Amino acid sequence: MDKKTSNERKSTQKRLLIIDDEENMRHMLSSLLNKSGYRVDTAFDGADALEMVDQTLYDFILCDLKMPNMNGMEFFETARDKLWATTVIMMSAYGSIDTAVEAMKKGAYDFISKPFKPDEVLLTLKKAEERESLKRENLWLKERIRKIQENYYFGKMVAKSNAMLNVFKLAEKAAQYNTTVLICGESGTGKELIARGIHFAGQRAKKSLVPVNCGSIPENLLESELFGYKKGAFTGADRDKKGLFEEADGGTIFLDEIGELPLSLQVKLLRVLQENEIRAVGDSKTKKIDVRVIAATEKNLEDAIREGTFREGLFYRLNVLPIKLPPLSSRPEDIPLLCQHFIDRFNISLAKGIKGITPAAMSLLLKHGWPGNVRELENMIERAVVLAEDTILLPENFPPELGAEFDTDKMDDLFEGYSLKAARKILEKKLITRSLKATAGNRTKAARMLEISHPSLLSKIKAYNILL
Repeated sequence: MDKKTSNERKSTQKRLLIIDDEENMRHMLSSLLNKSGYRVDTAFDGADALEMVDQTLYDFILCDLKMPNMNGMEFFETARDKLWATTVIMMSAYGSIDTAVEAMKKGAYDFISKPFKPDEVLLTLKKAEERESLKRENLWLKERIRKIQENYYFGKMVAKSNAMLNVFKLAEKAAQYNTTVLICGESGTGKELIARGIHFAGQRAKKSLVPVNCGSIPENLLESELFGYKKGAFTGADRDKKGLFEEADGGTIFLDEIGELPLSLQVKLLRVLQENEIRAVGDSKTKKIDVRVIAATEKNLEDAIREGTFREGLFYRLNVLPIKLPPLSSRPEDIPLLCQHFIDRFNISLAKGIKGITPAAMSLLLKHGWPGNVRELENMIERAVVLAEDTILLPENFPPELGAEFDTDKMDDLFEGYSLKAARKILEKKLITRSLKATAGNRTKAARMLEISHPSLLSKIKAYNILL
C-alpha cells in the first residue's frame, strides 16, 4: 500500500479512544479494534483522557468507570461539553452498573458490563454507528425540509413555481434595504402581501406599516389624509391632524393603486420622495420624515405616461426596484400548494377537518382561467370548505363557473317510467358513485358511508359498471 492510499484510508477511519487503567484491557481492545478498522488511542485514566479530547475529535470513546485519579463518571461530567459529537460507551464491572445507568441518563450512549466478549464490544459499536448514521440522516432531512419550506414561503405567501420563487428572492433582497419598490401585477396576485413581507423581513419591522389605497380616498381629501393638516386649514379642521406619512415615520407606507393618484398630488409625492419632507395642508413649514415607500399598481404606468395621466419623473422615482407578480393562470403548479395552504387556514378559522381535494375537483381548479387570481382561489376554497359535508372537497362544493357537473334532485331527470326496481338501480349507482368520489376511490370508506359490506360494494360496482 502506497503512502497516499494509506493516508486516504486513515482519513476515512473512525477515531476511537479507550480509557482504562488496566494495561491488559487497553492492549486487548486496541488490538481488536485496530483489526476492525478503527484508529485507536488509549488513556490511563480520566485526567489523561481530558488532555487528549482537547486535541482530537473522537467518534467513539470506550471509558471504564473505576479508575484512579479521575474515574469515568468524573471524566464524562467534566468533558461533556467537548463530547457533543462523540458517542461515549461506558465499561462497568457488576458493582458499578448503577453508575453506568446514571451516566446514560446524562448523555452516554450505552454501557458494557465487564467481563465481556470481544463480539459484545463490536456489536455495541456497530449499533452506535447505525444510530449516528440515522441521526445524521435525520438532521439532513430536517435541514432539507427547512430549506424547502423557506424557499416556498415569503411572509404569508406560499408558492413553488420558478416565477414566484424568483419574486420571493427579489423581495428578500429588497427587504434588506430602504430602496423604493414598485410592485406590479393583476388584482388578486398578492401585491399587498409582498409589501408586508418586505416590511416585516427588514430593519423597519418594529415600526408601523401604513397601507393606503389611493383609489378609495376622494381626491379632495387625499392630500390631507396623506400629509395631515393644521387647525383652521379648511372648514371643519378644528385641530391639527397627523397625515399617514407622519404615522409611518420610521416605518413603511404602502401606496396601493398608485396609478389612481391625481396629477396634482403626484407632484407633491415626488417632492416627498426627493426631499424626505412633508408639508401639512395649511402649514407654511415642512417637516422631515423617515419613511420607506412601497407602491403597487395593476395599471401599466408606462402606458399612463404616454396618455398623460402619470408623471414620468414620479414613475422613475418609484421604479427603483420593480417587482412583477405573475398571474395565477401562468403558474398552475402553485394551485395545489395554495389550495392546501388555504384549507389548513380555513380548517382553523371555520373549525373544520378537511383533508384534501378529490382529483376531479383539482382538475377543474387547474383548468380554470383565474381572472381574480389568488384572491379568487382563496374565496373558492373558503366556499368549498363551508359547503363540504365530508373531509374531502368535491367538484359540487365549488361554484358553477368552475365547470363542475352538479347533481339534480328532480325525479324526472333521474328516472324514466314507473318501475321501482329500475329506480332503485339508478339511485344505488348514483349514491355509490358519489361515495367513491367523496373518498377519492377508497372502497372501504365508501362501503362504510353507504352502510353496506365491502364485498357487497364490490359486487355492485361490477354490476353497475362504475368507473372512476
